Amino acid sequence: MSDLIQAAADALFMPWTVIILLGTGLYLSFRIGFIQVTRLPEAARTMVVTTSKGGGALTPFQAFMTALAASIGTGNIVGVATAIVSGGPGALFWIWIYGFVATAVKFCEAVLGMTFRVVNGDQVSSGPMYYLRDGLKSRWLAATYAVIAAIAALTTTPFTQPNSIAGAWAVLGVPTWVTGVIVAILTWLVIIGGVKSIGKAAQTLAPLKVGLYLVGGLIVIGTHIAMLPEILALVVREAFSSEAAKGTVAGGAMMLSIRYGLARGIYANEAGYGTAAVAYGTAQSDRPVQQGLNAVMEVFIVSFVTSTISALTILVSGAWQTGLRGAAAVAAAFDSAIPVVGGGIVAFCLFLFGYTTLIGWAYYGEQFLEYMTGRKVTTAYRWVYCLLIPFGAMARVDVVWAWGDLMNGLQIFPNVIGLIGLAGVAAKIARQP
Repeated sequence: MSDLIQAAADALFMPWTVIILLGTGLYLSFRIGFIQVTRLPEAARTMVVTTSKGGGALTPFQAFMTALAASIGTGNIVGVATAIVSGGPGALFWIWIYGFVATAVKFCEAVLGMTFRVVNGDQVSSGPMYYLRDGLKSRWLAATYAVIAAIAALTTTPFTQPNSIAGAWAVLGVPTWVTGVIVAILTWLVIIGGVKSIGKAAQTLAPLKVGLYLVGGLIVIGTHIAMLPEILALVVREAFSSEAAKGTVAGGAMMLSIRYGLARGIYANEAGYGTAAVAYGTAQSDRPVQQGLNAVMEVFIVSFVTSTISALTILVSGAWQTGLRGAAAVAAAFDSAIPVVGGGIVAFCLFLFGYTTLIGWAYYGEQFLEYMTGRKVTTAYRWVYCLLIPFGAMARVDVVWAWGDLMNGLQIFPNVIGLIGLAGVAAKIARQP
């Protein structure tokens, strides 16, 4: 079963998902005037906007932090490390490439999510389902997306995130089932309170996890700073190499670098999934462009800060050539510069990354399911979501990540159709001050 899932995920990503996402990102970048470059300083300033104007459930800052909390998950540590070890140093280059065009994809998802949301006081219904239904006028495509995305939310995040957390904590002697139960309880305590509870938790935990990981990563890179120029040259060289990269598990050929770099880059920043439309659609704002600029910064932070730190730490420290994989490779890199406590920092960051992603995706799945069945299933969904977490903690790692690639890849297709079809709407919004 593991081999079948992996084969299906590989076939989906290479070349179809890669071509579609890169092509869509480039097309949307032209349509919105490369807003990720021309308005990047303004996007940086909008990160701290806290004033609210208009209907919605969360303040603009809380909506931004919810999106950031959900997208910066263990994939930024485990997934990126897996990409480097399996695909070679060149995988980082392709993470950057997709990160650049992904900003345009996320901008469009955010502004369309705001434009076509359904607001009733502080109750908000948002997501690609609504711009597919009300913008593209395709109820069939909206329903298709909702079904796939609901299954993906319920069968990927409750497995991938606790699985990575449990793997890191196992090194500290904590049984995987114990980790799963603890994380499940903590997740339930937040998501049972609904989107407002999630927003409050996200605005506290998201800045904490990014700041802590940034400081730790910079210490590692600074300790091995003499290696940095050589490593950066290696990243670019191996991105286009036709020969196997020394030290990799599965070789560093160009296509392997592209496959792992783009797959993990997509998984890390989630551009193309449509989840940005759910998060930013909750904002108490009447300016879709503001939330779109927040989405630009979200991808920038994910792809060019946290993912890059994960990759560079294991490259400059040489941990990528030790035979270690995933979180263990990153922990070894941190330990090389911060003895004794380095691995503990990674374990704690993994918990924060995974935990905040769990609570963010719980709301995403809730929205997808409610589109099909209404609010009557909300409470039952929250319980089922949390009950799956212990099982995710004990699942096989290769099956978990392959299934995540497959399901998340499938939900991209209907969403991309909507983004291309409504690119004119997004472009008009992009020109607003």
